[in-house]
Amino acid sequence: MNVYDGQRIAAMLRERGYAQTDTYTDADIIILNTCAVRAKATDKVFSALGRIRTEKKPGAIMGIIGCVARESGTDAFRRVPELNFVLGPQSYHKLPEILENPDVRLFNIDLGGLEKFDELPMPNTSPALAYIPIQEGCNHCCTYCIVPYTRGREISRPFNDVIRDVTHAANTGATEICFLGQNVNGYKYTDIDGTTYRLSDLIRAAAKLDAVQRIRFTSSYPTEMTDDLIDMFRTEVKLLPFLNMPIQSGSQNVLTRMNRPYTLDLYIDIVDKLRSARPDIQISSDFIVGFPGETDADFEQTLEIARHIRYINSFSFKYSPRPHTAAALMPDQIPEKIKSQRLYILDKLLNDIQREFNDACIGQDMVCMLDGRDKTGHHWVYRTPYMQPCIVDTETAPTLAQIHVTDANKASLRGKII
Repeated sequence: MNVYDGQRIAAMLRERGYAQTDTYTDADIIILNTCAVRAKATDKVFSALGRIRTEKKPGAIMGIIGCVARESGTDAFRRVPELNFVLGPQSYHKLPEILENPDVRLFNIDLGGLEKFDELPMPNTSPALAYIPIQEGCNHCCTYCIVPYTRGREISRPFNDVIRDVTHAANTGATEICFLGQNVNGYKYTDIDGTTYRLSDLIRAAAKLDAVQRIRFTSSYPTEMTDDLIDMFRTEVKLLPFLNMPIQSGSQNVLTRMNRPYTLDLYIDIVDKLRSARPDIQISSDFIVGFPGETDADFEQTLEIARHIRYINSFSFKYSPRPHTAAALMPDQIPEKIKSQRLYILDKLLNDIQREFNDACIGQDMVCMLDGRDKTGHHWVYRTPYMQPCIVDTETAPTLAQIHVTDANKASLRGKII
């Protein structure tokens, strides 16, 4: 979501005569687009601001947008007096006001609606991978999650507006469409004629565009994985055989305290339906270890669900208390040492499973999409249908390429174009 927001803001600034610079010490305007999902992310923002305010050139405008702005509110000005603006995730379309009058501090963290999607210009060109937000906010109110506070309740964008953005992206260079939302498969929009659209309808419409070759979506909520959406994996070949479906914990007791209203049996049943619809589908997940009250037995159940599902890629984190959440007030907080130990054990298991899957890809041919240069600048990185990075040594790098996988490690594959 932040990548998309950053692209729209950059387009707005370019329209006003700005050009992007490689270093903030040369910049006339410095914008930190922020995430507050974990405490470490918020800490990094203010650490960066402390460094930037002493190194930026005189007169440069500096501000924060996004979820940390919403979380911190006016306290951000107290912590960093040099800030010129603090704008919440649904208010960044108000940036032109500060550009017109940089001497005035601009503060707006109202949750608002969907105005930002209409008020900022679309980029003239799209990257091969186009992120298309279809909804914002979340109604699930998990006890650990700050999103309902920073992004608000769920709002789905009008169907025609989303397809307009998809069409624009396809016409200006996009090959892959990734639909975005805090609860992306909760998308539901009813137009004035009473027709209701779901995520499956967006996928079906996007797939009709010849330029669009790959479609995916993130991040999904288990109970919103409806049969019509599962069936899209059976019928739509452009929908990638890969799905991130966070489970967070393998313990029913922990899921209840997290306010995640699904049973492990339901989650497993959804995975079984997905694998029946698309036998080559692979699943990734998110995990939180050390949630308040998590026992050794609870944690062992998390390891067990990871062994059972065989997630090919996952994001795992230590529980991080966030303001405005119920879990932060729970009395049975887990010591940091235990959280670190459990994260180490879980990561080792997940890494082993990921390595096993990567090794199984050796010898396969996959249609992959160009992602850019690797860190050395000497090789190209492609993304497989399962989002694995595949490093290729080639002079010519087409956007889409049939690649034969020749080698693998824990984090990536190697291959050659055929």
